[in-house]
Amino acid sequence: MIMGSAREIVNIQVGQAGNQIGEAFWEKVLQEHGLDQSGFFQGEASADSVQLQRAGVYFSEIESSGPAKFVPRSVQIDLEAGVCNRIKSGPMGALFRPDSYLFGEVGAGNNWAKGFYTEGAELIESIQDVIRKQTEACDALQGFQILHSLGGGSGAGLGTLLLSKLREEYPDRMMATFSILPSPKVSETVVEPYNAMLSMHQLVDNSDLTICIDNEALYDIVERTLHVKQPHFSDLNELISRVMCGVSTSLRFPGQLNGDLRKMSTNLIPFPRLHFLMPSYAPFQDTKSRQFTRLTTPELTSALFDRRNLLVACDPRFGRYLTATIIYRGAISSREADVAVHDLQTKNAAMFTEWIPDNVSMSLVSVPPAGLTQAATCLGNSTSIQEVFQRTMNSFSAMYKRGAFLHWYTGEGMDEMEFSEAESNTHDLIAEYQQYQEATVEDEEAYEDEEAAEEEQ
Repeated sequence: MIMGSAREIVNIQVGQAGNQIGEAFWEKVLQEHGLDQSGFFQGEASADSVQLQRAGVYFSEIESSGPAKFVPRSVQIDLEAGVCNRIKSGPMGALFRPDSYLFGEVGAGNNWAKGFYTEGAELIESIQDVIRKQTEACDALQGFQILHSLGGGSGAGLGTLLLSKLREEYPDRMMATFSILPSPKVSETVVEPYNAMLSMHQLVDNSDLTICIDNEALYDIVERTLHVKQPHFSDLNELISRVMCGVSTSLRFPGQLNGDLRKMSTNLIPFPRLHFLMPSYAPFQDTKSRQFTRLTTPELTSALFDRRNLLVACDPRFGRYLTATIIYRGAISSREADVAVHDLQTKNAAMFTEWIPDNVSMSLVSVPPAGLTQAATCLGNSTSIQEVFQRTMNSFSAMYKRGAFLHWYTGEGMDEMEFSEAESNTHDLIAEYQQYQEATVEDEEAYEDEEAAEEEQ
């Protein structure tokens, strides 16, 4: 059972949220590749089996005397033992390598500085050793994906510390993060705005692609669309895992247009700092109505640009899409997809910037998600994401002005200057989004006229 050559990705899940999302993600990926929870293949192993052709993107194949075992290329990290022990003793305990669990003793206590400077810094070298061991076994490492939340201590502090260390050690590899942003309606802790702003500061500089997700939008989808009365975190993680599988589809299965992380980011990121993407997914349907509906390609496409299907609580109608990429799954013809995207852009011309022509790219993969006949995922680079940053910045400024809770951070040896640096960096980011939202083709012409006039002088 031999897998085709693949450009590998190392998955790193940090903190409680990161590990719980990771667990949901691996469950889905195992299902799609026909593997059981111990990593053994359960499907029909034929030469043209699509399931295993590119399983090597996320799995290493271990051949012994028995059947081949597929081991995820993943590292599970936390600053307390609870979550890692739960995964170890859970149904997927036999899936991951025993040396890929790394945890501290004390925990980060929702304090970014503990994750970044003290507790996290003690653990960082052993984490880098485990990651190095996994990357050295790769033929062509494509990059890393980090799953973490920005509101707590471990995922935010240690997650961004690890990101900056990886950036130093692997400067030419892709760094993608799936980051859960805090939202005021679903707040776990009072210092979330601090942790989120300090993390944002790091993400702007060190990440190539940050896929933003927030709990507020997830709760909305689960309650309104899926009609779950009292959503549990497992319901939210299920949605995130669908999107993660959607984003990585073109890497894991052969499609008409091959995608990888680098191609995706080249198409999506016009300016290096503006790499914060809004994911959306369709169809979100509750199980009862699924058998009564089948969406056409135009319906799928327009659902992706509807705010109710976005995993970030902001409204794309108040911003403009700089770029977007759509990944269709299932039996969808490229002609249908082209026409649907073209029609959507023509109807909603105001939502897309006109100075980037053909700014919606797409890839088509014929393998649908488990249990569905077709689905689509979209990553949008829209200026409306500044709403989310503005929201976090407002709550941050309200506390920072009065110096509330600062002693927890300075007590870990952190300099207060970092707070104001993070604030001004995020402020600049919001201003950049606003500048490109207002930019038009006329501006460009005026700019060229000015330049020409200067040259004449």
